[in-house]
This record gives sequence, structure tokens and C-alpha cells, in this order.
Amino acid sequence: MLKRPNTLKNSEQELRIFRVRALLAVLVVLTLASLIMGRLVYLQIVQHDMYSTRSENNRVRVEPLPPNRGLIYDRNGVLLAENRPTYNLTLVRERVDDLDETLALLVELLALPEEEIEAFNVRSRQRQRPFQPALLTSDLSEDQIARLAVNRHRLPGVEIEAQPLRYYPDADIMAHALGYVGRINAEEMETLDSGRYAGTHFIGKTGIERFYEEELHGQAGFRKVETNARGRVLRELGRTDPVPGENLTLTLDKSLQMLAYELLDGRRGSIVAIAPATGEILAMASAPGFDSNQFVTGIDVASYRGLQENLDLPLFNRAIRGHYPPGSTIKPFLALAGLVKGVITPDSTISDPGYYQLPNDSRRYRNWLRWGHGRVDMERSLAVSNNTYYYTLAHDLGIDNLHEQMSNFGFGQRVAHDVQGESGALMPSRDWKRGRFNQPWYPGETLSVGIGQGYWQVTPMQLASATATLANRGDWVKPRLARQIGDAPVARDLPDTLDDIQLANDGWWDRVFSGMEKVISGTEGTARRTGVGLEYRMGGKSGTAQVFSLGQDQRYNADELAERLRDHALFVAFAPLDDPQIAVSVIVENAGGGSTHAAHLARAMTDAWLLKDDAPDAEEVREVLEEDDANVEGN
Repeated sequence: MLKRPNTLKNSEQELRIFRVRALLAVLVVLTLASLIMGRLVYLQIVQHDMYSTRSENNRVRVEPLPPNRGLIYDRNGVLLAENRPTYNLTLVRERVDDLDETLALLVELLALPEEEIEAFNVRSRQRQRPFQPALLTSDLSEDQIARLAVNRHRLPGVEIEAQPLRYYPDADIMAHALGYVGRINAEEMETLDSGRYAGTHFIGKTGIERFYEEELHGQAGFRKVETNARGRVLRELGRTDPVPGENLTLTLDKSLQMLAYELLDGRRGSIVAIAPATGEILAMASAPGFDSNQFVTGIDVASYRGLQENLDLPLFNRAIRGHYPPGSTIKPFLALAGLVKGVITPDSTISDPGYYQLPNDSRRYRNWLRWGHGRVDMERSLAVSNNTYYYTLAHDLGIDNLHEQMSNFGFGQRVAHDVQGESGALMPSRDWKRGRFNQPWYPGETLSVGIGQGYWQVTPMQLASATATLANRGDWVKPRLARQIGDAPVARDLPDTLDDIQLANDGWWDRVFSGMEKVISGTEGTARRTGVGLEYRMGGKSGTAQVFSLGQDQRYNADELAERLRDHALFVAFAPLDDPQIAVSVIVENAGGGSTHAAHLARAMTDAWLLKDDAPDAEEVREVLEEDDANVEGN
């Protein structure tokens, strides 16, 4: 018979199993609790500072407050550059979840044209400092703002910020003098003071805007704000106000600048006017101009290509970068050089048969009047612009003396103080030619320099500055555009000003001035028609710059040439003769002889400055030009 199993409960064994299981459970619970407590200790004690800062940053953030850019005025308080309120679109990459998706949505909402999308995407990825907003586009329309506001929840990290935007009321006529501001690029971002430029998206790019960037920009401020979970500002906790930039008062006279631009009447050229006693630049016009406001927000590709491909080069500042042979405008300076070096006296004469020949050379260097002017002294040589006299003078001086004496008047050098981008042009010399062409200097090249041709190149600014120095009887005052920075006037005496020109006989100035006065008021003066009705004494000198060289027996005939191959017209002048208040240089490209077209423009500028409201306007001057253009005489 089988034995039945013992089914009685073993309480002792069950208790032992329970105790083991309970102990294990307690150990697991304690272990887990210890881990949790350890993590809490780590987070709340060890990492307290870091997470406290992160939490605070989620609730409180510091926003930069860009300063208002300083305003720019003309000498009479007329506003030339102002700040207009506008709305910009910015993006902080660190707060964007999907950059590509966000950009695609922005392009759709803004309805950007195809040619602007690439530039838009490039700006979004431009190198920025961490959490620094990148400027995507400026001057948003009301419709664009409305669409962005409706979709705000889909655009984390994207903000619409109100900020003043630079605006130039007279952009076309002031573009080359003022320059313009534009978006800060990646290269500029690397060099700028991050604190001072925090929140700033624009910087001076050219002209006065660039030269005085330090003074015009100001100092950024900051504000601490509390935000909600979506990043919207709830309240302001504190602020450091920005320091606005200094206002800038220029030496320019807007009405004179506008007249200069109107006188050029769409032709390629430049007019520069300077107050000799102070060096203040009264007008600095380059035509054609361009709308500098296009560059502030970022010019579109098609418009920029149009400016670049324009044959008239509207972006090119002819006043300070245009290189032109000075022609006969430099004859007064050469006459002084001859006096200084003892090569001539005021009464020295030559007999002009209509040409000059170097010793043992059959080539004839012709006077503009082919049959010659007969007996010519220094004053008459200026009045009739006799080339033979200056061929002789240049040969006797030699290129070394010519280079030395013309350099004293600033030729071949940058002469202005705060004219950003100015060129030094070229005053040729023996050493320059050897270094440039590895060739010796030839006597015939000296003769070309003697009438302002050949290698010699000047800018309108150099011509105006040299004429101002001449009017000052050798007192060198550096030209400048800034008259006052904030409340502080700009000093007349500036660093790196050239030395004053001292003559052994002060009477020589008078004799040269007399010759220049006869250019306008003398019976033989090449610009005598310009002097009709003149109400003050004025000195001037005409010039004609050849675009190409003529052969030995060729004659110049403007009617047979394409317009862009015709001679440039130049004229320099100052007035009144006994107390000069204004010095002017005029260059009109391809306008022919300087004794007609350019001379009338110079007279109109001096009239406007000296006679004020009684001076003829640009339309009246154009009528005179139409009558005079058929009677070109001299050079």
C-alpha cells in the first residue's frame, strides 16, 4: 500500500522565504531611493549654479539696445542723413529647432522674389556670436509684418524688431560725399567690439559714414526682461540706456552742392569747391550719382548689376578718384616754379612761332594756336594759354624740378583730411618711370608734362586744393568735410598738412594772379566770354585734357570723333582776387575746350557763393552755354 505525502503546511520555511524576499525588496527600494537622492543632491547642490542660471535664462534674458546713429547736417543745419523708424526681421539660430524649415516658411510668408532668396539664406547662416540675432531683412511692409505675426507660433527664434534705419533725403547729389551705411558682414563682425555693436546691424561702408563711424555709431545699451515659456516679454526688470552717436555738421553747403550737380546736367564730370582760408569743402559733386538708399537695406541683384554695367560709372567718385591730365590748368603753378628756380622772371619773354623744338630734334611741339602768339611774357602766356612758353619753361626746369615744385602743391598725393577713398593720382618723375617701365626719362616727356599732358594725372580734389593754396599765397590748409563733431568744432590745423610755400618775392603771387585775372577779364583771355558782367575780380585758368594723343601733323576735330573720344574740359578759379572766399575746380568729360563749358560752370559756382540770391540759376547758365558752345577758342 502506497504511503500518502505529507501535505501539512511548513510555516517555518515559508517565513524564511518571506524574510529573504522582504529583505531583497527593502534593499532594492533603498538602492533606488539612494540613487534618486543622489541624483537630487547632484542636481540641486552640485549643479545648482548651472541649472539655476539656465532656469533664470529661460525666464529672464538680456536684450541689447542699439544706439541711434548720429545725424548729419550741412553747414547751415540742413539735414543730409537721418534715421527713419522701420521694422527688421532677425533670427537667433540657437533658438531655432529646424533652420531649413524655418527659412522655407519665412521665404513663403515674405513672398521673396527668386533673386533675393539666396542672399536671404546666406544672411541666416552668416557667422554670429552665440545668441546674437542675425539680420535677415529690413524695412518690412505692413502686410509682411501681419503675416509673420499670425504665424509667430511656428517661428521660434524669429523676431520683428523696431529700429531706426538710415535715410538720405538727397541721395543722388550727396551719395559720393556722404557715402552710405550697409549691413555688417562676417569679416566686419570679427573685428568689431561685440559690446559696443551688440544689436547693431549696420555700419558705415563708404564716404563720411565710414570715416566717422566711431563718432556716428554711439554705444549700445542693454535691458533685462522677464519672458514666458514662449519667449514673449512679460516685463522689464532693468535697463542701461544706449548712448546715441554724435551728430556731424559738415562743411558742405547743400544749395551749392545741388547747384554743382545741376550744372553738370547729367554729363560725366565733377565740381569741387573749397573755402581757401579754412580748407572747408563747400561742394564735392560727382556726376552721374546714384540712390545710396538702395544700399542701406541691401540693393537687389538686378539694380546693382545695372549700376555696375552702366558706361557712365555712377558708382565711381570722380571728385576724388577720377584721374585726368590737368591740361593747361597747371600753367600758373609752373610759372611759379619757374620763378622759384630762377628760370624765368615775370618779364621774361619768348617769341612764339606756333611750335617748340628741342635742340637737335626735328619734331615740332605745337601751340594750340598753330600760327603762334608772337612775343609772349609770363602774364600773357597765362591769359592766352600759350603752350610754347611752357614747353620752353618745362625744358629749362627739367623733370626733377617740376616734380619737386608740383609736389609742394599736393599733386601726386592725397590732400584731404576726411575724404575716405581719395586717390593720390600721379605726379610723374624720373624714378617713377624707371620703377614702372624700367625705362629712362626722355626730354620730350618733360615737354608734355609742361602743358599738363603725358603721364601726369590729377583728381578734381587735388586741383581744387592746389588752387586754394595758390589763392592763399602759399598758405597750406588741408581740405576737410567735417566742420563740427557734436558740439566740438574741427580744428583748422590738421596733422600731415603740407608745408607752406614761401616765395623769395611776394610780388610774384600778384603777377601770377594778374595773368589769371586776364584769362577771364583780359581782351585776349581764353575765357573772356565768361567774364562778361562779372561783379568781382576773379582769377582762373582753362584746361583741355586729351583723351588720346594726336600725331605730328594731325588736327583735332571734335565733330569727327565719337563723343567719348573728345577732349575733357577743365577750369580752375578763385574769387575775389584780393580776398579769396572760394576756389573751384571743374572737370566735364568729353566737353571740349575748358575755356567755354567748364569756365561757365566755375563762374556759376563763384557767383552762387559770393552773390547768393542774386546769382543766376542752373537754367540760366545752361542758356549761356548753348549760346557759347559754338564758339570754342583756346585750351
